[in-house]
Amino acid sequence: MNGIGTIQVFTGEGKGKTTAALGLAWRAVGRGLKVFMIQFLKAPETSGEHFAAEAFGPLLTIKPMGRKGFIRRRGCEPLDTVMAELALEEASSAMLSGHYDMIILDEINMALHLGLIRLQDLLHFMKSKPENVELVLTGRYAHPQVIELADSVLEMRKIKHHFDSGIPAREGIEY
Repeated sequence: MNGIGTIQVFTGEGKGKTTAALGLAWRAVGRGLKVFMIQFLKAPETSGEHFAAEAFGPLLTIKPMGRKGFIRRRGCEPLDTVMAELALEEASSAMLSGHYDMIILDEINMALHLGLIRLQDLLHFMKSKPENVELVLTGRYAHPQVIELADSVLEMRKIKHHFDSGIPAREGIEY
């Protein structure tokens, strides 16, 4: 990547945080940059972005490292914590490898909020970012210290959503 990489955070109650991160990834891949995305709370082959990434070949890698289903419904279990810690280690290895221009930690803010990873570990990760790597963090409930350390923070705000009127998540649109 040319220039200095920044830290960007997409947070808030509204829809579009992962989509915004994928938009950055798409733009980066279009310019020949390599992107690595770790998904903290998503299981393999459960979202459309996993299938789309295959079309980008070696320039875009998406690695889901969560379990199927929603943690809020089943409750956090020790396995969720282990998987989140492994995901952060995997992201760290990718970021420090020199092979990627952009690292995306999808749903990292929510993983922190749920207590699956420690704040100190995430802050250390952010501070260890090489100068030339773009780092993107997504998910609701971004911690104030994460926001403080970031260079850019965008908050998605829900004004109205079809979920509230009973329309369920749709394949290809919400996942």
